[in-house]
Amino acid sequence: MTANICGILLAAGASRRFGSDKLLHRLAAGTPVAAVALANLRAALPHVIAVVRPGATALADLLSDAGATVILCANADEGMGASLAAAVGASGDAAGWVIALADMPYIRPQTIEKVATSLAAGAAIVAPAYRGERGHPVGLSARFRPQLLALRGDAGARALLQQHADLIKLIEVDDPGVCRDIDTPDDL
Repeated sequence: MTANICGILLAAGASRRFGSDKLLHRLAAGTPVAAVALANLRAALPHVIAVVRPGATALADLLSDAGATVILCANADEGMGASLAAAVGASGDAAGWVIALADMPYIRPQTIEKVATSLAAGAAIVAPAYRGERGHPVGLSARFRPQLLALRGDAGARALLQQHADLIKLIEVDDPGVCRDIDTPDDL
């Protein structure tokens, strides 16, 4: 039962390496990158908070229309840590979070469900792995709320994961999407 696990979609990046707003770029099927990432997350978790940067009105509208609770991260320029802290702060009394990146639209909903189920079953930190490589999304239990609320900078939760590496439960999946993000147009 994953009822009290909150999905977080981090969508507040500046897309500097892509050259334009990659999250609104349409994939082969015609759906924007961020909308596909959100649909996959919402297929596994009905409650999703999407974090966007100020001025990203088209993206905010797209994600809101697709069922996410959209929040603006006023200090998004500080990096992913600030966005993640904002989402955790807006998530109420969630028992944990499955943190997904909006530029990773190829992760299968079944993979996200496995991460959420493991988190709901009591794992402290959960991540999928494809052929031994740790990927996304990462699940974190509520025990890390204080550390997540204090995040700043562009590393996101990386330091927390390194500090608690012994608590990470890896779930091997046959899903190459867990390691495939979109940073440049060539990644499409």
